[in-house]
Amino acid sequence: MAQEIPRKVIVVIGVGGMGLPICRRLASGRRLLLADYLVENLKTALAALSSEGYSVEGFVANIVEYSAVRQLAVKAASLGQIEAIVHTAGVSPSIASAKQIFAVDLLGTANVIEAFLPSASPGTSLHLATAPLDQLLQHKGIDFEGSNPGMAYALAKRGNQLRVQAAARAWGSKGARLNSVSPGVISTVLGQKELQGGASAMVELSAARRMGTAEDIVNAVAFLTGPGSDYITGNDILVDGGTVAGRRWHT
Repeated sequence: MAQEIPRKVIVVIGVGGMGLPICRRLASGRRLLLADYLVENLKTALAALSSEGYSVEGFVANIVEYSAVRQLAVKAASLGQIEAIVHTAGVSPSIASAKQIFAVDLLGTANVIEAFLPSASPGTSLHLATAPLDQLLQHKGIDFEGSNPGMAYALAKRGNQLRVQAAARAWGSKGARLNSVSPGVISTVLGQKELQGGASAMVELSAARRMGTAEDIVNAVAFLTGPGSDYITGNDILVDGGTVAGRRWHT
């Protein structure tokens, strides 16, 4: 009986508009562990990727619960050496309240960063302010009632950028890296909904004058997980077609 050749492991959290294209770009020749909170969405994604020839397993996890994310990390480590963790799960202002955004986008990301650290090894990369997890949502700067969803989304994003910076040294001590990616208005199902909430003005202000595509984000993630980015860690990569530049200099 032929012995199975060990494969490195890619973990992708979230099977939405960006999760699946990232799977297809990174998972060839690897073992793919795909995680999501919604069981039916996960089953559909697993069936699609399996039919395309990928070696893929699924794991149901609610990233708001640290214990669930830690179980996901343990499962991933049991499959082999973890090469990359790509966290794409999140909610947006068009579909979620401020409280939900803080819980999923802020606390959920912090859970992923902390839960996977014990499983990190030289060559592992995680792509996506420092308060203990059990105190994060009690921080005085987080106001569930007073924050509108748009403000909550911006605060959560900034909090994630700071947490990536703060955690970079701990990950570096294990020979691993972590970075975040900040997309602009991307043409996914959620992105199309955001156009109805004012995001179209952001597109008009951008230098590119178009919505981004999932492929634009995949290209950035593929670079960050590759050997050409070994010296990049603790950073946020802005992939927004010049939207921030447009808002800063032309409004």
